[in-house]
Amino acid sequence: MVPKSYTASSERNDVKGRYAFVSLGCPKNLVDSERMLGMLQLDGYQLVDDPQGADFAVVNTCGFIEQARQESFAVIDEMLELKRRGDLRGVIVSGCLAERQKELLLEDRPEIDYLVGVFGREEVTKVADRLLGGLEEQRTVFQPAPTHPLPDTSRLRITPKHFAFLKISEGCDRLCTFCAIPKMRGKHATKPIEEVVAEAEELAADGVRELVIVAQDTTYYGMDLYGESRLTELLQALDQVEGLDWIRLMYFYPMYVDDRLIDTIAGSRRILPYLDMPLQHANDQMLRRMQRRVNRKDTELLLAKLRDRIPKLVMRTTMITGFPGETDEQFDELVDFVREQQFERLGVFTYSFEPDTPAAKLPGHVSDDVMNSRRDRLMAEQQAIAFAWNDRQIGRELDVLLDTPVPGEVDAWIGRSYADAPDVDGVVYVTGQGLFPGAMVRCEVVARRDYDLIGVANGEPL
Repeated sequence: MVPKSYTASSERNDVKGRYAFVSLGCPKNLVDSERMLGMLQLDGYQLVDDPQGADFAVVNTCGFIEQARQESFAVIDEMLELKRRGDLRGVIVSGCLAERQKELLLEDRPEIDYLVGVFGREEVTKVADRLLGGLEEQRTVFQPAPTHPLPDTSRLRITPKHFAFLKISEGCDRLCTFCAIPKMRGKHATKPIEEVVAEAEELAADGVRELVIVAQDTTYYGMDLYGESRLTELLQALDQVEGLDWIRLMYFYPMYVDDRLIDTIAGSRRILPYLDMPLQHANDQMLRRMQRRVNRKDTELLLAKLRDRIPKLVMRTTMITGFPGETDEQFDELVDFVREQQFERLGVFTYSFEPDTPAAKLPGHVSDDVMNSRRDRLMAEQQAIAFAWNDRQIGRELDVLLDTPVPGEVDAWIGRSYADAPDVDGVVYVTGQGLFPGAMVRCEVVARRDYDLIGVANGEPL
């Protein structure tokens, strides 16, 4: 979303400096990136595609698990190499990795010019000013987690114009034993309903058709601010925002889901029958060791109620294999659970050892070979389920939101149905004339290609 006072950089004569930006990690981090981009643009800095020759680069990092940290380190090192060669003046590192490691990151990589923590992002323009001004007396900006989430307005969006992520809260109170997010993002802090609705209206006015609701824990929304979950009231308000076509719910924890919330989702105009509910495991002992505060029986009852009450519901979940102490029998129970539940969408992660989490101290750590083998077996089970669901779509009609043209093809597009969240699910390949990015078009599904569908447009794009 281009800030309202922003003018294209090619038309302005007051450019303070040119910068490149790399955003890593989850959609919540991407919202932070878009906020920093918006502030930099409004302050007179010009975004460029290539860091070579830029005044500085900002790397907004992920620090969640080891694989994500290694990706962040690789990008930081790439930017630092450009700096050593004289092709880049400075490097600013922000986000979760900076928040998690703090000054240790500067000790390991002293050529980094500035560190900006998760809650220091509002200072990014001042940091850029200090960098270009040659000021080095304060190279870190770390702020305590606020009790009120930072504003996410005036973002320069890097998603396609027709969809956007909307963060409704910050932080998490769950304290799952495998997760370091509370150490980086702090305790749960709810963004008031009126602020969320105002952001949604701003996004809709900017051309957003699909709003993807994100948080660390969506169903916990409102507990700290209002003393009870207020997700139902928030969704009822968002469902009235004109201009939106789809509202998609992500990170839907299996607690605080009551009949009013289910009925609101089922009876809404814009909320999709799609829920992303990360469950992580099905065995009760594993769930207790993870400190998930749910059990298999209650989860099964909830899933049955959701499917019974929400027509055409698509469920997405994630599972962890190889959590400390997981036995062959407990893993077999997880496989049976996935087979029984027939999740339309499922991702599997191997357990990541995080030294500063309680799970690191648990006995019975599982070897990498066993973790990987279990992940592959569970994914093979899920593949058959996903392929069968796709096969059942052949011959049906679906509304598809078009994202991009197929590279090198004519009248061929990549889009998504209500069953496909951006970046994590499959896509629908659509053929048809007169189509364009951000169009919604009715399609007949004619074939499956692994996890994706192939459709033919049979209606006018809207």
